[in-house]
Amino acid sequence: MLARTDHDVPVARDPLRPDDGGWVVLTEPTRSPRGARPTSARRVYAQVVLLAALALALVIGVGTWMSNREAEREGVQSAARRTTLLADVVVQPALTDGVLTGDPDALAALDLEVRQHVLPNSVVRVKLWAADGRILYSDEARLIGQQYQLDDEELDLLRDAERGVDTETGAEISDLDEPENVYERGEGKLLEVYLPVQTPDGTSVLLETYTSYDSVEQRGHDIWRAFLVITIVSLLALLLLMMPVIWRLLVQLRHGQEQRERLLQRALSASDAERRRIAATLHDGPVQELAATSYVLSGAKQRVEPGRQPELAGALDDAARVVRSSIGGLRSLLVDIYPASLTETGVEQALADLVASLQPRDVEIRLEAEPGVGAALTREQAQLIFQIAQETLRNAVRHSGADHVDVVLVRPDGFIRLDVVDDGAGFDVAAALADPETGHFGLRLMADAAERAGGGLRVRSAPGQGTAWRLEVLLS
Repeated sequence: MLARTDHDVPVARDPLRPDDGGWVVLTEPTRSPRGARPTSARRVYAQVVLLAALALALVIGVGTWMSNREAEREGVQSAARRTTLLADVVVQPALTDGVLTGDPDALAALDLEVRQHVLPNSVVRVKLWAADGRILYSDEARLIGQQYQLDDEELDLLRDAERGVDTETGAEISDLDEPENVYERGEGKLLEVYLPVQTPDGTSVLLETYTSYDSVEQRGHDIWRAFLVITIVSLLALLLLMMPVIWRLLVQLRHGQEQRERLLQRALSASDAERRRIAATLHDGPVQELAATSYVLSGAKQRVEPGRQPELAGALDDAARVVRSSIGGLRSLLVDIYPASLTETGVEQALADLVASLQPRDVEIRLEAEPGVGAALTREQAQLIFQIAQETLRNAVRHSGADHVDVVLVRPDGFIRLDVVDDGAGFDVAAALADPETGHFGLRLMADAAERAGGGLRVRSAPGQGTAWRLEVLLS
C-alpha cells in the first residue's frame, strides 16, 4: 500500500472517474447546516401577515357571496313589501269593474294613479292580468288586450284568492325571453313581483310589477362594504394584539435554541474529552506496555542461542510478532477513536494517518491532498470530511474487494471537495437506498451526517464497476 500527499499524483485509475456524470445526489451542500438555522423574526412576521392576508381574502370571498345572497333576499323582500303596499294604497282603490271590460275611462283613471304613484318608486312596468292570461291593463298600452299563458304559481295565487285563502306575494327574476316581456328587454335585469288584487265585484286579478335589479345590487354593495370594513378592522386589531405575543414566543424560541446549542456544544465537548481520555489511556497504558513487552521479547530472543534452544527462540519470535501486531491494531483503533492530528495538524495529516492505519490490508491507497486545504475548514467541516473518508475507506478496504483506492482532497473555487474512488465490486445504489438492510445502512448514516453539517454528498456505483464518493463543503 502507498500513501502519498504530493500534488502531482494522478488519481482515479479505475474506470469510474469522479468528473464524469451519473451521480446519485444524497444531499446538497448548503451554508446553513440543518438545525443551525436561527429563527428569523422578520420571516415569522411575514408568514403571519401572509396568513392574515390569505384569511382576509377568504373571508372577503365568502363574505361577498353571503352578502350578495343576503342582498338578493332582502331586495326581493323589500320589492315585495313595496308592491304589496302600492297594491293596497294605490292600485286597489283605483281598480274598478270597468277595467275587466276594457272601459277607457276606468283604464285612464287607473293609468293616472299608476304613473303618479307607482312608477316613480323604481318600478319599470305594471301589468294587470285576468285569470285567462289576458292583460287587462299595462302602462305599456300595446300590451293591453294581449293574451299569454300564466304559469302554475300565478294561477294558484288567483285560485287561492278566489277561495278567500290568504296568499303571499310572489317574486322572481324576470325571464325577459318570454313573449309578454318583449317591451322590457331593454331595461336590463328585472325583479318580477306579483300578487292578487280584487275588483269591487270580487273578481281576482293578478297585479304584476317589474323593478330594476340595480336596487338589489346596490343593497348588496352596501352590505358588502359594511362587512368589509368590519372584517378588515377586526383582523388588523387581531394582528396588533398578536404581534406582542408572537414577539415573546420568538424570544423564548431563540432562548430555547441557544440553550440547545449550548447543551449540544457541551455534549460534543464532553464527547471529545472522553474520547481524548480513552485515547490517552490506551496510548499511555496498553500501547506503551505492549511496546515494552515487544522490546523485552526481542531482547530475550537475542540472548537465546538458536542452535541449542530453537523452539524457545521461535516462540519468542512469534510472541514478539503478535505483540507488534497488537500494537498496530491499537494504534489503528486510536486513530478511529480520536484522530489527534485532526485538531492539532489539520485534516490533511489526519487523512494521512487514516491511510497509514490501513496499511496491513492488501490494498493500495493513494492520497492526494492539496497543501493548506484544511486551513479554510471549520471544525465541523473537518470532522465531516474525516468521517466520510473513514467510512468510505473502510468499506473499500474491508468489503469491496478493491485493489486500488484513490483519495483526493482539493479546493476548487468556493468549496472543498473530497473524492474517494475504488475499483472494487460496487453496488446498486438505488437498491441500497430502498432497502438499507442489504448491507449499506451506512449510506443513509453518511447522508444524514453530511446534511447535518451542511455538506453535499453524492455517490456513483454499479455492480462490478467500483464506487466513487464525492463530498463538497461550501466555504463561508
